[in-house]
Amino acid sequence: MDMETLLSYNWGAMMPEFIILGTALILSLTDLFMKEGSSRRWLGWLGLAGIVGSIVSLALMIGAEDAVILYDTFVLDSFAKAFKFILLLGGALIFLLAIDYEPREGMKERGEFYYLLLAALLGAMMMASSRDLITLFTGLELLSISSYILAGLRKRDLKSNESAMKYVINGGISTAITLFGMSYIYGLTGTTSLSEMIPQLNGLTESGYVYIASISFLLVFVGLSFKIATVPFHMWAPDVYEGAPTPVTAFLSVVSKTAGFVIILRICLSVFGNIPDEGGMQSILQSLQSFIAILAAVTMIVGNTVALRQKNIKRMLAYSSIAHAGYVLVGFVAFGGYFYFDAIWFYLLAYVIMNVGIFAIVGAVSRKTGSEDISGFAGLYRRSPAAGIAVAIFLLSLAGLPGTAGFIGKVTIFMNAFTNSTPQIVLASIMIATTVISYFYYFGILTQVFFRKKETNEPFTWSAPLIIVTAVCVAATILLGIFPGAAFDFLNANIS
Repeated sequence: MDMETLLSYNWGAMMPEFIILGTALILSLTDLFMKEGSSRRWLGWLGLAGIVGSIVSLALMIGAEDAVILYDTFVLDSFAKAFKFILLLGGALIFLLAIDYEPREGMKERGEFYYLLLAALLGAMMMASSRDLITLFTGLELLSISSYILAGLRKRDLKSNESAMKYVINGGISTAITLFGMSYIYGLTGTTSLSEMIPQLNGLTESGYVYIASISFLLVFVGLSFKIATVPFHMWAPDVYEGAPTPVTAFLSVVSKTAGFVIILRICLSVFGNIPDEGGMQSILQSLQSFIAILAAVTMIVGNTVALRQKNIKRMLAYSSIAHAGYVLVGFVAFGGYFYFDAIWFYLLAYVIMNVGIFAIVGAVSRKTGSEDISGFAGLYRRSPAAGIAVAIFLLSLAGLPGTAGFIGKVTIFMNAFTNSTPQIVLASIMIATTVISYFYYFGILTQVFFRKKETNEPFTWSAPLIIVTAVCVAATILLGIFPGAAFDFLNANIS
């Protein structure tokens, strides 16, 4: 590539990524030359400023025409803008939790904590804008490798070491399966560009080619199912969620999971949504809806039923996260419904807000009690009415009760399942039944908060980052539950 071609690109399209990359480099170099033992918390505020700057730069691009650079490998389209807002919002809130995080054994690697979170966020953002298998895979691995290190950052904690090991092993397996599936598509088309694949894939009519394409879809979907923790590829999630630092658990639960759905949507809609099945009447994606539907149903059932038996709050939220992945898959199954994209986008937005909020309170409670057992929430309302009310709002939203963002998210997914050309009545019924099951373990925590005697007389302390995160998440959960049209109008008017 000559200099003239290099300078001709619209590099402004990558400004949000450049800001995150520049901030991560500044943090890493500053941390390298700082004296050992000196406070590094101010690096966290610098990193947060970088994320805010990235959000501002992305907001300034709303309404602008789509930008395609680097030989069609990077695109800033409506899809990328919509999901980057969710990723950056989740990243900013989690960064506040990281600033506030202080394990009992201390954290000498605090500088690494910050710039690894930024590196993982950068990988997720690259995935949202990728239009090539190579850049998609590069973003995926940047996110994954950074997450592996973050999960085991508490080097002197055995559970953290175990979680990192399990995460690396399962992540390596999922990467191999995903890459194997991508190789079939490359073999069929001779290109890694998603846009160049489409005209070639539309012409696939021979049964042998269609069979290979179907195998490719299954391999890619199974590989990425590890990333979003759907059954039966979920077994790593409870152990990793329990052992990882609480901000990292929140990151894996919301940002990493959202990024997983981003890459699934990007590949499946642009590639497998354009390959005709053997009969030529529908796409491979549509013909394999039953496979995805079974995966969604089993994920919802297993996630919610196993969560009933959990005593550790982070393990319970891990199975809750698995169940929510099943809910999103219900929206994915209803391919072609009227609210298809809107439903998935809104649900992921609501999920990021309410899940980060509950993890913020979980981190504060476990730090005070020294335990992550659900009983640690006993008497929380008496110790801090504000914290008790915040927990109630987040849990009611996760349960999907009216007046919350979670309720609107589930309703839109439910409606999308019925407006599809082939209504998913059974799947929607399972979604309702498993949602009712979830009430038992969510309300079990509320019972501890409001009706059990407090186990400690220590007051619940609020730090500045905790106040900001809780206030933002509570306000957003309520406002999106009462005025969801504002989010949908913003999506349709400015991004879609």
